[in-house]
Amino acid sequence: MSLSLRQCVQMAVEENINVKTVRIDAEKSQHKKAEAISALIPKINAGANFQDNLKLPTTMLPGEIVGMPGTTIPAQMGSTFNTSAAVTLNWVLYNQTAITAVQLAKKVTEVSNLSIEKASEELTTEVAKLYFLTITTSQQKTLIEENITRTQRIQNITKMLVDNGMGKQVDYDRVSISLENLYTQLNNVEAGLQQQHNMIKYMLNIPLENMIVLTDNPTMELLQNLPEITTDFSAHIDIKLLEAQQEINHANRKMVNSGYIPTLSFTGQYSVQGMRKEFENYFNNSPENKWFGASYIGVGLSIPIFDGLEKRSKSRQAKMEIQKTEALLFDKKEQFTADYQNAVTNYFNNKTNVERQKQNIELAERVYNETALKYREGLATMSNLLQDEMSLNAAQANYLTALYSYKEAELKIMSLNGQIKNL
Repeated sequence: MSLSLRQCVQMAVEENINVKTVRIDAEKSQHKKAEAISALIPKINAGANFQDNLKLPTTMLPGEIVGMPGTTIPAQMGSTFNTSAAVTLNWVLYNQTAITAVQLAKKVTEVSNLSIEKASEELTTEVAKLYFLTITTSQQKTLIEENITRTQRIQNITKMLVDNGMGKQVDYDRVSISLENLYTQLNNVEAGLQQQHNMIKYMLNIPLENMIVLTDNPTMELLQNLPEITTDFSAHIDIKLLEAQQEINHANRKMVNSGYIPTLSFTGQYSVQGMRKEFENYFNNSPENKWFGASYIGVGLSIPIFDGLEKRSKSRQAKMEIQKTEALLFDKKEQFTADYQNAVTNYFNNKTNVERQKQNIELAERVYNETALKYREGLATMSNLLQDEMSLNAAQANYLTALYSYKEAELKIMSLNGQIKNL
């Protein structure tokens, strides 16, 4: 599977578990918003009740009703079987707290969507760093293989010189040690490269047994234009999240304060009731076996007068949250300003280092080739050749380190100015 940087980022954003879980949370917030809206939608409930009075309750009646003043008469009242069924309607006509809760839920949904964007951008940065680390390691592997080929040629020449009595065995041993060190470096690099490939496969949800080939070049430019110093980070996802959180804080305080506003509601009910002495023909409606209907509608007004200062305490807590978020927002902007200036400095410094180290490699190769030629002609020692080889290896390592640092600086700038989403 051939993968460019853009393809890796797209697959990671679609398949990575971290982004998937954030998407699930965002979908959950949509249902939370629907839950808040439901407080303003009429509620209809139905219920029924059947009661068998095994023994009717007794009550005491005044004797005056039967011409026996000053006495009380025990009497059983009610019927053996009682049944009732009712449909009830409750509708909140006006509740400022519920209205504000809906607005708050919408803000929370916006934050959830921003969280998806944040998770995607963080994953993009992580994948891009791993991508460049992997292709840089692959380039390191290629350079080591080239070094092994050169060293093998020198080893063959040294062996011929030793066999013909024109060279020293110690020189052959030295070049053999250098060659073994290169083999060890190659094994370590190949192991690291395999681990990096496995990590990319994991982040992209690709089976580990599949083979992947990264097609982009480590020298590709990520920034279209040279970076300039800026103090505007409004496009950064962390700033957007803090600003959205501040809106939530204001909405939360508004919801608390709206608890002082009266609530108006509408209610209504229709019910039927049946009372029977005998269970026979229980559900038949006849003059002796009637079902009695009842209904009502009404409007209720609830006026909060005193709640023990609960809402005042909650409002003050909400105000503290507003102040805290304001301080975090200011600090984050100051941090981004410093980080961005450092990132720009690193960008230009590493850009220069890459150019210098590339020139150093070319120079070290020329020196090594010239010393190798002199060694074959007997004009240079093995120590000179091995020293030049070490200089070449160091120049290669420094070049790859500077190249990866340059890519990191580019990604840091793109992350701070909001361009990382362009990947």
